[in-house]
Amino acid sequence: MERRRLWGTAATAVVGLTGVLIFQQVTGGSGSEALPDGRPGPVKAQSRTERLTASDDGRSAALAQRDTERFSMLGVTWTDPATRFSGTVEVRTRSVESGQWSRWLRLDGDSGQGERGAVRGGTEPAWVGASDGVEVRARSGAATSAGLPAGLRLDMIDPGSGKVTAMEPAAFSVEETEQPTPTDPPSDGAETSQTPAPEGSPSDEPPTTPPASEPPVSEPPVPSETPTSSPPPSESASGTPSPTPTVSVPPAPPSTAPQPPITSRAGWGADESISPEEPGYLPGEKIKAVVVHHTAESNSYTCEQAPAVVRGIYAYHVQQLGWKDLGYNFLVDKCGTVYEGRKGGVDRPVMGAHAYGFNSETTGISVLGTYTDTAPSQAAMVSVARIAAWKLGQYGVDPAGTTTLTAGAGGRNYTGKTWASGAQLSFPVIHGHRDGYNTQCPGDAFYGELGRLRSWAGGPVSGLAITSITGAGVSGTTYYTKASVTVNWSATTPSSLVSKYELLVDGKVAATTAGTATSAKATLAVGTRKVSVRAVHQSGKTATSAAATVIAETTAPTFTTKPSLALRTGTVNTTAVPLTLSWKATDSAALKEVRLTAPVAKTYGPTTYSAAHTAKSGAATTWSMTAYDQAGNTAAATATGTPVILQETSATRTGTWTTKSSSSYLGGKSYSSSAKNASLTWTFTGRSAAWVVSRATGSGQAYVYVDGVKAATVDLKSSTAKYRDAIWTKTWSASAKHTVKIVVVGTSGRPTITTDGLVYLK
Repeated sequence: MERRRLWGTAATAVVGLTGVLIFQQVTGGSGSEALPDGRPGPVKAQSRTERLTASDDGRSAALAQRDTERFSMLGVTWTDPATRFSGTVEVRTRSVESGQWSRWLRLDGDSGQGERGAVRGGTEPAWVGASDGVEVRARSGAATSAGLPAGLRLDMIDPGSGKVTAMEPAAFSVEETEQPTPTDPPSDGAETSQTPAPEGSPSDEPPTTPPASEPPVSEPPVPSETPTSSPPPSESASGTPSPTPTVSVPPAPPSTAPQPPITSRAGWGADESISPEEPGYLPGEKIKAVVVHHTAESNSYTCEQAPAVVRGIYAYHVQQLGWKDLGYNFLVDKCGTVYEGRKGGVDRPVMGAHAYGFNSETTGISVLGTYTDTAPSQAAMVSVARIAAWKLGQYGVDPAGTTTLTAGAGGRNYTGKTWASGAQLSFPVIHGHRDGYNTQCPGDAFYGELGRLRSWAGGPVSGLAITSITGAGVSGTTYYTKASVTVNWSATTPSSLVSKYELLVDGKVAATTAGTATSAKATLAVGTRKVSVRAVHQSGKTATSAAATVIAETTAPTFTTKPSLALRTGTVNTTAVPLTLSWKATDSAALKEVRLTAPVAKTYGPTTYSAAHTAKSGAATTWSMTAYDQAGNTAAATATGTPVILQETSATRTGTWTTKSSSSYLGGKSYSSSAKNASLTWTFTGRSAAWVVSRATGSGQAYVYVDGVKAATVDLKSSTAKYRDAIWTKTWSASAKHTVKIVVVGTSGRPTITTDGLVYLK
């Protein structure tokens, strides 16, 4: 394939294989020039064009792949601005950085915008990043017999580079933690800037007369008088000098919503010399609706490149399409930065060129990027909501309501609805461009988010709910505290649209916080309280969360059964004698838990009254417990006990007993007997006792007598061998002197029993 390099010396025409390349007059360098006060000046853009070569049947056209000078934005335009392009236009470009060709990018076939005096029609411009090669193909729609529009050409724009004033994102200090502040956009082009060649030049089509069907309301108001006021120099007004105004400037009424930060035209480097016409204002000097757009280009731009993207759109609208200024009133990048679009004062009802047939009653906000499949970022959505609420608030219009607009021209929208000029049409106050024009704009994904955007802008705060209350325990749905609590909440409305939150206790304001807060503290009087959160939207509308029941109480729990110890069955070791710790705690409101803090740490639920433990023999151990109620009130109690092992040798014996030795026995020895009525008797002072034995398949039975009274018959038989097994226990309510006697039953076939001693608790 033969490739040709586009562009060269200014005002030079190059004839190529597929068409004529036209160079437009250079107007200045691509860098910014400092203003007299030292602020950075405008950034010059340069734009270049080349015609597409049409096929013989007029239904397709192309621009062969070729080298170019650097550019970052492109679009395809045609001679008649009234012509609707019903086919497809696709481009691909070569990246300066990687040298790779992009996939084919489909351009939005019709900008759907314009104003009287427009020179050309065109697709939406597309940001492609720094590129030095291009290829284009266009086809007419299969459903139409019409060919392609006449005069198709590719328009390439280098938006220039240069340091512009710092920009502040409008609405994402809480929603997003990183806040890019663009200052030095990367260079996207050469050092020269160009403006359109006269339409009557030999290298271009002759100028066309604006179509009669274009709505007369798009014409700016007739100049009447010198303005009495103009916006002061600030971030929210253009800082670039403009010609002495001769049009009547409408007042800037106060708004019911705060103005978000807005990067002025000077802030993004607008070259005011390419659009010297004075601004126009809405005939009724009132904005009735906001039209939401996307710019239908790549989302791959960086936040630092966003000013260059805005400059590229500006140059395309003015230099390529012949509009008097940028069509949108405001633009928003994906990082949430808001940019002043069409000049005339961000706080004035400036006439834009963004919604054909409805420009005279609306303001237009466009988010940089394409949102057919992916919705805009949270930061961008919040900024659109904030700017819409502020502008509509100047004229008392509810962002969540509906309005009636008068069509300045006959039209058709994306769903096929048609109307005649002068028709009265109902729209949501915040609506998509597709509602009033046959375009996909602002993209399916963005369009699906407009309901949420209206809710954010119009209020009240949505999704408000208490998420937790710290400093309080909870049982079921009821919270308990001594007095002080911190109430935590969440809402789906972004915090930058919330004026304040109020913490309510029994319906009265107990604390007030900023709209960025998510918690507040309060001290509650004793009793049952209803706690809720009220959110005040920037519109003044309020929303109140469901109330939480909080009981403030200072009564401590009670151990209705003091902690106590008892020996239990199980394997006995000198370092681990089996014990049961028992207690019962109650509370007048709600018991939360009981904690064992010594000699080990354990936590038990409010309905647990005992637990198995072990203790070292011969050592006095204190068991410390604390009961907690849900409010945090506490009560403490203790139990103390000393397990003592009495070896079998300390017992009083009757009958025949044989000593057995093994490391498995307590103390290494035990007594064994098969003589019927042989006995062992222990005497001790304590409150619990356990008989410890060895067991096997041939073990027999024994009688147990307590204080001379038969208490039990115990069978020592076991399918597996067991040693040091506490097989029988007895516990008394208080410590006292007791005797425990075991007697060999002499069980037939298995008369033998083996005893390893007695354990008692003192």
